[in-house]
Amino acid sequence: MAWLGSALLTNQPLLLRAGGFLVAAMGVATMLGTGLPGLSGERRLLALHRLPRGAAFAAPLGAAFALGWTPCVGPVLAGLLATAAASRTAAVGAGLLAVYAAGLAVPFLLLAWAVARGRAGVGLLRRHHHTLARVGGVMLVVVGLAMAAGAWTPLFASLVRLFVRSGWPPI
Repeated sequence: MAWLGSALLTNQPLLLRAGGFLVAAMGVATMLGTGLPGLSGERRLLALHRLPRGAAFAAPLGAAFALGWTPCVGPVLAGLLATAAASRTAAVGAGLLAVYAAGLAVPFLLLAWAVARGRAGVGLLRRHHHTLARVGGVMLVVVGLAMAAGAWTPLFASLVRLFVRSGWPPI
């Protein structure tokens, strides 16, 4: 496996550029309201409207949802778990994990609250969906082009230095 790591490190600039162009392409597709062939679809193993409801089914449904989101949150969570494990005390590590969990959970809880209150929040999102998609697409294009130009990594290097000087995160 060492050869794979070596190959990735050797080709890192090329991979970052290619990834940047892919992110920018996703941004353009998002702005246009289209998708990239093969990536814009959704595949479901189960029809959710046919599944049982109630508290007994909440845990299995949550586990299935977590498995679907693992590619999205996995790398960030892995870094956070490593940071929490290396922190000075268990309380600091638990605090980092609590902030991460809150940041992940609060948007879902707010959306659930909006749905329970008559879908007012959902209606707002639905009415402004195209504007939100365009703004998100523009942000993806900017990030993708910054990655392709080689400016993204230096930007974060300066942010990391700023965090280190400020003592955050407290590890």
